[in-house]
Amino acid sequence: MRSIKFRTLAAFTAMAMLMLSGTGCGKTVGKYEEETASSETNSQDEVSDLTTAETTAEPATEPVSEDKVVHVAAAGDNLIHYSVFKAAEANAGPGERYDFGPIYENMRGIIESADIAILNQETIISESNPVRGADGGALLFNSPPEVADAVIDLGFDVFTMANNHLLDFGTDALTESINFWNKKAEENDLTVLGAYLSEEDANNIRIREVNGVKIAFLAYAEHLNGFSIPDSSPLRVVMNSEEDVIERQIKEAKTKADAVIVAAHWGVEDTDLVSDDRIELAKKMVNWGADVILGCHTHTAETMEWIPRDDGTKGFVYYSMGNFVCAQTDNFNLVGEIPEFDIVLDGETGKTYLDNVSCSPSIVHYDDGNFSNLRIYPYSQYTPELAASHGIPYAVPRGNYPEFSWDIINDIIERNFPAEFRRLDR
Repeated sequence: MRSIKFRTLAAFTAMAMLMLSGTGCGKTVGKYEEETASSETNSQDEVSDLTTAETTAEPATEPVSEDKVVHVAAAGDNLIHYSVFKAAEANAGPGERYDFGPIYENMRGIIESADIAILNQETIISESNPVRGADGGALLFNSPPEVADAVIDLGFDVFTMANNHLLDFGTDALTESINFWNKKAEENDLTVLGAYLSEEDANNIRIREVNGVKIAFLAYAEHLNGFSIPDSSPLRVVMNSEEDVIERQIKEAKTKADAVIVAAHWGVEDTDLVSDDRIELAKKMVNWGADVILGCHTHTAETMEWIPRDDGTKGFVYYSMGNFVCAQTDNFNLVGEIPEFDIVLDGETGKTYLDNVSCSPSIVHYDDGNFSNLRIYPYSQYTPELAASHGIPYAVPRGNYPEFSWDIINDIIERNFPAEFRRLDR
């Protein structure tokens, strides 16, 4: 606008000067023509300079949005054996039945540092049934509600429930446990999934938005220890064999969220060998849209890897995180995994990717053959002296691998925590 106004004013001035000159002699007219021409030339030069300045100025650009980042931590089976809740009973103060807090306390720093912390709740909580922890040889589990209070206080806010112990006390107990956790979810802003009151509930994909990133959660189980949900019951657990349902749910979740995390309860217990069927299912899940797969069930730490997608992107699988807590008596059951990773929503492209993918070991420790003072340690707080004093060699019943030492722990880590993801400072 400024250059246009300047050009108009110059032309008007030149015309006025010509009119004032009347019919004067050619010399006079020539003088005015000369001055007018000079004035227009100067005006055009200035206009040209202004136009050039405007053209060469930095073009206005939209500011690039900052990346949005969510730091995630996870843990494996919260497996409340008889000796685990007896240790919590020993911790209880006056007027308390159980205090699980000291069992988990050493892990607080890692869990609280996460924006989202995910736990596999391996046992139901049914207050109308007796507390059980696979004592007496029967592999039946039912945990006291104080377990939930402790892990919620520790900082977990996503709980997956798809596992083989859901029907240990029948459908009524499972219904009670689902309602218990749903109430806890309402009171504490939790996300609970994996066992559902109905088909409609199962298809209601759980999504949490954290730091501006939407994350969907799904969970599936391999079997229910030989039990099955009666046709007359509305309860629903999606099984790993239902690949059509899994594919549909993962693809739907991908359209609704920036990232998809799948909890997969699968594999053979007490081995760190990854079976071919899990590798194939993991590949399918990632290609359907899963960004992270958190494996559970084997009670052992297993390896982890990137899985490339057909479109050039990739997802990540932790084949098994092992136990978070337990009272088992084989050395390989006592070393678990704590996955950590960042979900990054790129502010410029709008694409989501994983960063800082890692895994740190955790160790379940008890002092003697009676499982006294049972607690979990992160690797960075454990010591060769603690390993040498572990109660596993004296525990009853004794496992098949009762030896325990600092070297044994590190051998388990060396075999199952790939160096590129291994983190020992946590």
